[in-house]
Amino acid sequence: MATDIRPSRTARVDVIGVPMDLGASRRGVDMGPSAIRYAKLNERLRELGIAEVIDRGNLTVPIREALEATDSSAKYLDVIQRVCDELAQLVEASVRSGGLPIVLGGDHSIAMGTLAGLTRARSAPPGLVWIDAHSDINNPQSSPSGNVHGMPLWFALENGYALPETTVQIGLRDVDEIERRLLRESGVRAFSMTDVDKYGMTTIMSRTLEIAGAAGRAIHVSYDMDAIDPSEAPGTGTPVKGGLSFREAHLAMEMLYESGQLRSIEMVEINPILDTRNQTASLAVGLICSALGKSIL
Repeated sequence: MATDIRPSRTARVDVIGVPMDLGASRRGVDMGPSAIRYAKLNERLRELGIAEVIDRGNLTVPIREALEATDSSAKYLDVIQRVCDELAQLVEASVRSGGLPIVLGGDHSIAMGTLAGLTRARSAPPGLVWIDAHSDINNPQSSPSGNVHGMPLWFALENGYALPETTVQIGLRDVDEIERRLLRESGVRAFSMTDVDKYGMTTIMSRTLEIAGAAGRAIHVSYDMDAIDPSEAPGTGTPVKGGLSFREAHLAMEMLYESGQLRSIEMVEINPILDTRNQTASLAVGLICSALGKSIL
């Protein structure tokens, strides 16, 4: 009789909402955490047999109308960093007390806080799986828009909260010329949608786990929902045709679970204003469940 070698269920998860929209130009992603909760995230996690699902609520993020963007090269960066500092403290506390943090965005600028907290908790950066249509590796000097949600990976690498040799990007298909150069110079391993088409998600994820999970390193997945094709995930502020299919998106998470090394999850860039009947948030809940052990059989 075959032995079931699937990893054991997570004992406790800590859900942390960050209604951040200061890093993006389009409004609405601040409602992402509420949309994911409305799609019954906590109930679905309990159905998986997770003993404790603790919802830590939402961090307080100042509204844009009460602020002034004084630096056009990195708009609202000082405020974003303050929120990220608070997020880092919550993530660090979660990991140190034995929890698996699930961070709900908000725009992708919050990854700076999540990665800082994970690194401080373990005294080492996690292996990073960054699933996104965009490389998010612009810096304040290279960014044409000054939107910080296009810079979090650059900040994480600069501050030592991610290492290029254990960072993998998957699903890229909208990368400008300067970002291509920055990405090549960074040493980060990137798999574009062309790579996914050529080699298939199983091969891509097998290689990803070898890189991000080298030497048994804890893995963090930062999942921007615009990585998925807009036909499946219409509720994002920067949709790009030709993204991951429904099954490719789930397979990536299923293989992360099967690795036994996934220790934290981040879901970002869900914009309910642009969504259809909360379709994108519901898909995000399904992906989180796949990463925590939900399987077809």
